[in-house]
Amino acid sequence: MIGDMANSGHTGKSPSRGCHGEEVVIMRLVLKDEKYTFTVTKAAEPRTEYGSGQQKMNRATKLPEWTVEVLALDSERGEVIRVTVTGDQPKVNQGQPVRIEELEAIPWAHNDRNGVAYRAAAINPAAQARAA
Repeated sequence: MIGDMANSGHTGKSPSRGCHGEEVVIMRLVLKDEKYTFTVTKAAEPRTEYGSGQQKMNRATKLPEWTVEVLALDSERGEVIRVTVTGDQPKVNQGQPVRIEELEAIPWAHNDRNGVAYRAAAINPAAQARAA
């Protein structure tokens, strides 16, 4: 479902080194999300380092990383995704409609596993419609 989101045309590729020294190209796709609504299924929690349980810090900014689980819903179906944001803890609660700024899909592969990681610049409460 989310994988079907249209690419905005902006992709970035950044070279990285794999575990055996080979170059790996990481592609980031900024997604158009106009036809989707997002609802929090699990409030923000610290993103942790595997093994240590310590909160992950963004390498570039040295700011803490947070994970928010959301239901992405279009006119046909929904999918729960985990979105990582960096900086202040998003002030969102379970069941709350939210707006996701600059949603990126980042495909990954490691050994025999692969998937898509989601990252956003920010996750904020959606503007509520004003009563007439």
